[in-house]
Amino acid sequence: MALPAVSPRSLVDQAIEAMRAQVHSGEWAVGSRIPSEPALAAELGVGRNTVREAVRALAHNGVLEVRQGDGTYVLAGREVSGLVRKRAADVEVGLVHEVRQAMETQAAVLAASRRTRADLAALRRALRERAAAVAAGDHEVFVEADVAFHVGVVTAAHNALLGELYDGFVPTLRASLAAPQGRDDALCADHDALLAGIADRDPAAAASATGRLLATVAGRLRRP
Repeated sequence: MALPAVSPRSLVDQAIEAMRAQVHSGEWAVGSRIPSEPALAAELGVGRNTVREAVRALAHNGVLEVRQGDGTYVLAGREVSGLVRKRAADVEVGLVHEVRQAMETQAAVLAASRRTRADLAALRRALRERAAAVAAGDHEVFVEADVAFHVGVVTAAHNALLGELYDGFVPTLRASLAAPQGRDDALCADHDALLAGIADRDPAAAASATGRLLATVAGRLRRP
């Protein structure tokens, strides 16, 4: 890793920009631990106080997370995702679901018009893994496959901003999922219908399937 040296113009701002570039480029992947404060100071050619301020700013925006005694980790690839993630964690789950419903419905409509063969392959793979996890009663694999499917629908919409916004909802989505009890997957048909609508390039069918699926999820959220 080679970070560009910075000039005295605005050391903190330049340090933020250099570190942001590492995240945006994927050099610092989401979930990874970034270099230590002394290492960053040496790479950037600035003092540790400057690095500390830059880290604090990126943590405030939800991009980084400082874990005392463990280091600093990348939480989100973009500020918009980080801020959505922080906000979603602070509000009632029903409100989060309403926004998720609006985003996923629009994503389904766009995906039905813009999807590629690669998008369809990824969606089909996610549903196969989801079905296998239900049959095996594997909660962890089920959650990851279900998340992969919904993220795949948003990806198939081919709208970068929508994707960044939705990324902020993924932690809340993941935390809300649970494998079907008794291996009876009540949402299987709606997932299949959503995929069919996208594959058939039928925006109305894709939106309808999304509405049914998320209406069921909303009903579960309202249960005491």
